[in-house]
Amino acid sequence: MNDRPYLSGLSDAQKDAVLATAGPLLVLAGAGSGKTRVITHRIVHLIHQGVPPHAILAVTFTNKAASEMRERATALIHQFPPSDRAALDSLPTVTTFHALGVRLLREFHEVLGLRKHFTILDRSDSLRTVKQALIAAQYDPKEFEPRRILSMISRAKGDGLSYLTYKDAARSFPEEVAAAVWEKYEGILRAEHALDFDDLLVKTYRLLADHAPVRDTLIQRYRYLHIDEYQDTNRIQFDIVRLLAGEVANVCVVGDIDQNIYSWRGADIKNVLQFERTFPGARTIVLGENYRSTGIIISASNDIIKKNKNRIEKHVFTSNAQGEKITLFAAMGGSDEADYIARTAADLVKEGTAPSEIAVLYRTNFQSRALEEAFLRNAVPYQLLGTKFFERKEVKDVLSYLRLALNPDSQSDLGRIVNEPARGIGKVTLLKILEGKRGDFTGSTKDKVEGFYAIIENIGTAATNTKPSELIKFIMKRSGIEGALREAGTEEDLERLENLRELVSVASRYDELPPEDALGALLERAALESDQDELKKREEQDAVRLMTIHAAKGLEFDVVFITGLEEGLFPHERLDDARIDHEEERRLFYVALTRAKRRVILTYAHLRTVYGSQRVNVPSSFLSDISTEHIEIDHGGRWGSSSGYETTIYLD
Repeated sequence: MNDRPYLSGLSDAQKDAVLATAGPLLVLAGAGSGKTRVITHRIVHLIHQGVPPHAILAVTFTNKAASEMRERATALIHQFPPSDRAALDSLPTVTTFHALGVRLLREFHEVLGLRKHFTILDRSDSLRTVKQALIAAQYDPKEFEPRRILSMISRAKGDGLSYLTYKDAARSFPEEVAAAVWEKYEGILRAEHALDFDDLLVKTYRLLADHAPVRDTLIQRYRYLHIDEYQDTNRIQFDIVRLLAGEVANVCVVGDIDQNIYSWRGADIKNVLQFERTFPGARTIVLGENYRSTGIIISASNDIIKKNKNRIEKHVFTSNAQGEKITLFAAMGGSDEADYIARTAADLVKEGTAPSEIAVLYRTNFQSRALEEAFLRNAVPYQLLGTKFFERKEVKDVLSYLRLALNPDSQSDLGRIVNEPARGIGKVTLLKILEGKRGDFTGSTKDKVEGFYAIIENIGTAATNTKPSELIKFIMKRSGIEGALREAGTEEDLERLENLRELVSVASRYDELPPEDALGALLERAALESDQDELKKREEQDAVRLMTIHAAKGLEFDVVFITGLEEGLFPHERLDDARIDHEEERRLFYVALTRAKRRVILTYAHLRTVYGSQRVNVPSSFLSDISTEHIEIDHGGRWGSSSGYETTIYLD
């Protein structure tokens, strides 16, 4: 195929996917199998076949992924230009679902009665607007958590529902409240000529579904569709793809059902499982060869994922070397685990591994706190992807209650928490408080303000004779923060609650000091560690990455640590209902394993301090899913601490 030099270097399966341009195509792409390579080379092939670049659309999920795909496709097009150079007058459209929605809604704004320059609300804007809608619907935001209501509305929009259909289908009082608030919320958005993130997809769907001339125009414009990360699409995204594909359906979707880890956001695994039913005559091509990882890592990941039942069978393989066995270390406690990870990372750096090629992955954000401390203690450069522990909003809120109780003149802390959680104290009232006019209030405003100061006074009294860990628990309850997070019940809010439970564990370290000294030490540590972390981040660009497994999806590293492999933590047990979706948790572990190119190190702790108390842990059930021939137990390495692993678990 000398006339097709752009096919050089592709595997047979990749070539098949590139050349299969007519009709619907499902590409099941295993981790590290070169799916972006397939999409970009397929775009080049279409152009060489005479398809105008502007007739090609590729959609993915993140701006980063879209940018990388766009750059790679453009570079390939210029590396292998078609004989008709006029074709290069345009480029293919490579974008995200939301950016595509913005583009189409601005172009056809008059059809939907929108202003061309409509406002797009971010998450905080949407939350503020929901609070307004709650009041307009005559509900108390203190009684009905706005974040929870917004989450219910967002999920319903992702499922393609309108507030009318949602209202008709409501089966509980919270759903009836959400429907009533949704109606007011939509009214506010219309009045302000605004759309939220979900509307960018919902309105795009309505544009396609309800307006045939527009739909026909777009079907003719985008004659060849490519959808990346198809396993992450929700119902409304699936419907947009279906409508854009039209009857000809030159649509290529690329995904891996084993990497579906966003069902809690509405991602529907059925979109992959039922692709052939949706698009009759569809062809399926499996990209089974992994070009990223060693043989050992691939074998272990196959051991894990084959236990799932709700999947399309595929076997991932590699021609890479077998590589090192997977290391397993069992620490006595959480801090021991973190120290082991930091020291091992330091040794890897000394041996020549670039810090940025090392990733430490964890299931939930609260685990990062002990890891950050260990990396600072051991002077290992690190970068936390996400918000640092003491910079997280919920942690700062609780500490602000403590600071204000100890220093009533702290206006910044007062401004931060006077209405956190919502208690009906507005900006005008706050301004009068800051101006020293607290005695001027009457009626319900006076009651609200005095109620807030009663909380601060209670905390101040407790601070004189209460251990720090118990005081943090008291603040969580007395302030109303704990109750608000529990009532909201979203995945995000439950994780925030876990972060506060971790703050209790941090505070427990100072329980043996006199209360005044203990609280001063805790607050000093929170302030100085935040500053030091930020300084570290600025000074060290080549640093070990600390992040959740969800945040690591799509990335790759030479060495990957997977931490906290304990029952209840990973697989994770939700705080609200103690249910575990084992198949999704197993997919998450599979994603974590397949981020590694050269080496994987698994860790867990026999004991972990949770909510100020020591908890005895059972090792994760995932560990026994990996064949013993792929595992090498580290009994403490060069630091001489026994792992104790052989006394707690047996690998079959």
